[in-house]
Amino acid sequence: MHGIPAAVGLDPEIVAEFRDFARSSAECCLRSHLVGHFTGSAFVVSADGRRTLLTHHRKLDRWLQPGGHADGDGDLQRVALKEAEEETGLEGLQVGVEVFDLDRHWIPERKSDPGHWHYDVRFVVRATGDESFVVGEESNDLRWWPIQAVAAEESFDPSLRRMATKWLAGV
Repeated sequence: MHGIPAAVGLDPEIVAEFRDFARSSAECCLRSHLVGHFTGSAFVVSADGRRTLLTHHRKLDRWLQPGGHADGDGDLQRVALKEAEEETGLEGLQVGVEVFDLDRHWIPERKSDPGHWHYDVRFVVRATGDESFVVGEESNDLRWWPIQAVAAEESFDPSLRRMATKWLAGV
């Protein structure tokens, strides 16, 4: 685990919680770490900075940012970029250096997987060219949303709305 760097606009208590979790086990980036594990997500922003690309997640049946399991990779910035590329088909993406957001959320039991925590480390990922996407097998749909609409949409996940609000505030 490459650690959780400090970043502007992050709650110091949440940063400390993530750092403590990172130190708690050498296996914190593996799905097999059943208490919980790190994931990497991408707040994908259009080249003009006005829209974000969301996926309608097939399993969870809701709009979310692209992201996924670290699968042993301690470089969560790289994980976020890889997941954005895989889930959207976009090329030429640029990932931000700083952590944009941190979110710990509960994943309920599914089939053979017990309920567990996801420690999600989120980065801004910018589209730089063609913004045509490809809907992958993990998604029902992909859509570019105005970031202002995401911030205002009460049916969206609160952490997604928080990221949109942060982006609009220039944090």
